Amino acid sequence: MGLQWALVAHGLITAVVVISLLCGQWPIFQGTLIERIHYFITYGAYDYFLRFVAIIFGSRGRDTVLKVEDCFCNRPNPILQLFYLGILGVTYGIIVNSSFRYIPNYYVCESHRYLSILAIGVGIILFLLTSFSDPGTVNSENVSNYLSAYPYDKIIYVEKECRTCKIPKPARSKHCGICDRCIARFDHHCGWMNNCIGEKNIRYFMAFLLWHFLICLYGAIVLGLILASQLKERNIIYILTVYYGIEKSFSGLFPHVVQWLLSSHNTQLLLIVFLFIISLLLVGFFGYHAHLCLTNTTTNETYKWQEYISWKRKVNEAKASAAAVRASINAMNREAKAQESKWRLFFRKSPLQNVEWLGEARPVQKARGPGPGSEPGPGLAGFRARVRAASAAPARNRAAPRQKSGRSQPGPDARPGVATGHHW
Repeated sequence: MGLQWALVAHGLITAVVVISLLCGQWPIFQGTLIERIHYFITYGAYDYFLRFVAIIFGSRGRDTVLKVEDCFCNRPNPILQLFYLGILGVTYGIIVNSSFRYIPNYYVCESHRYLSILAIGVGIILFLLTSFSDPGTVNSENVSNYLSAYPYDKIIYVEKECRTCKIPKPARSKHCGICDRCIARFDHHCGWMNNCIGEKNIRYFMAFLLWHFLICLYGAIVLGLILASQLKERNIIYILTVYYGIEKSFSGLFPHVVQWLLSSHNTQLLLIVFLFIISLLLVGFFGYHAHLCLTNTTTNETYKWQEYISWKRKVNEAKASAAAVRASINAMNREAKAQESKWRLFFRKSPLQNVEWLGEARPVQKARGPGPGSEPGPGLAGFRARVRAASAAPARNRAAPRQKSGRSQPGPDARPGVATGHHW
């Protein structure tokens, strides 16, 4: 029973780790345990390791670890190639030792012993082709051909020179810092192949992914058929129904069948789970790159377009914020002008302040019998004279016809020294 629980725990931990690695950065998992596990696996564990080394061995030990990291991650090395070959060899060896003795059986014929060897051989050939073929190196001899084959789009690709190779940089190419060369239609640098994936070897890379997906799926199916054959040959279903007294149904038999498989064929069961998970990863990578090929783009270009779209979004946001600031400033200016006009209306000047006096004020003199046609002066006496003249004007207008000129003539009853008309 302890072994069964250990196998169940192993499967759950494997599933959580795989989901965290693949989906930990998705927005749906932000702030969850999956995101924390993803950070710990990808960044946190290494940071803690560096701190531990710095505490125990000091700065010299930390620098040594960083040099090893630079050698393994930023320089060409066959570490991951050897790791791939080791995984392939160990997995196939476990399958041979644990499962080939059950071949042939009720569902699997003996030819699958040799078909498996052929499948592994084809996979290794595709691996070698992808690893050691030219990905499309750009040099001074063929750069003109690539310049004519890949025109610049003036958006993410503009005409410029490679600062390392000192040659014109064709569109859709990239200088790989690990391989130290320019690659035409650069997709990515694959550490498993220790080679760049570019224009000339993308076909081998796609074939490698597809073939290894089929190998894993084929191995999982064959192992499943081996287990099914064991259930049938040993008549396990009948024994379980008789021993436990349950009906012959899926819901009733499934827990007992799984328990028997975990106790009798746990190696095959774990291999099926492992191959199934790897096949999902491989088909996911293959589907992604197939989509890129159908849309005529590359992995490197998807990152470039994401950066361009992000930059464009930031520019638009900056323009929108600047327009909002200008609009708020204009609104504040209009509000200030409106308040100023209200205060001006409240403290407006009198209309008489805008009247200009024609002539200068003279001192009032006593009237000496002004002659005919003389007008009163500008002082207080003159104002009174004009008022009296204005009150006497209607009576004179009824007695004498109105003159055409703007100034009325004195009548026979006009008193000397008093103006007969008013002039403001």
